[in-house]
Amino acid sequence: MKKVWIILLTVVGVIIVVLLAKDFIIKASVEKGVELVTGLKLKIGSLNVGILKPIIDIKNLKLLNPVDFSDRTMVEMPEIYVNYDLPAIIGGKIHLPEVRLALREFVVVKNAKGSLNLDAFKTVQAQKEGKPSAQNTSGKAPQIKIDTLQLNIGKVIYKDYSKGSAPDVKEFNVNLNERYTNVDNPQALVNLIVVKALMNTSISALTNFNLKGLEGSIGGVVAGAEKMTSTAVDKVKGILKSPFSSSK
Repeated sequence: MKKVWIILLTVVGVIIVVLLAKDFIIKASVEKGVELVTGLKLKIGSLNVGILKPIIDIKNLKLLNPVDFSDRTMVEMPEIYVNYDLPAIIGGKIHLPEVRLALREFVVVKNAKGSLNLDAFKTVQAQKEGKPSAQNTSGKAPQIKIDTLQLNIGKVIYKDYSKGSAPDVKEFNVNLNERYTNVDNPQALVNLIVVKALMNTSISALTNFNLKGLEGSIGGVVAGAEKMTSTAVDKVKGILKSPFSSSK
């Protein structure tokens, strides 16, 4: 009888450890996965994976600039909401029925040497090398399918340090709220965010950034775009005002 209790306690202990460690493991996996796709480091404030409900709630994300840029953050996302398909993931396919991305700020920087932080994206590097801009430059592309993507971009900021120690700063209130369907390429998703952030600003002209080259890789995604309903817009605006508010 004593051995039975020992076995039961051991099993319970293992289950507790797994439950406590799951968020940490998935957080590390997401950070590494984003780095493989973009070429840039991602830092996540907190991540919670629902067990009874297939929801992943991620807060306080920051996509970092390369180390030779004084501004550490390129993209600030207060919250990401992900609805995941567990059976598909167990089968080796990343199927996400719904994803909501809320970008509070997207900061484009030209450093003192005249280098642009956007050029650090792997998709941009591939474009400059004459490769398809949406191809995976780090190996076999992961199988991913996002049924519905809600994208909100608040403000885009351009900082130019090439003219002196104090940067020339320009701000653009983009306030983009759109919904896309059937997104199945992580590189195309990166390009979509960059294109949508810059297309209604003068940044590409100011920096001679080849925005049209990226646009060619997102035609299928943009074709299925639609404006978000007023209810959805209000919900995302609430997220942007309070980075730790619930999106559910």
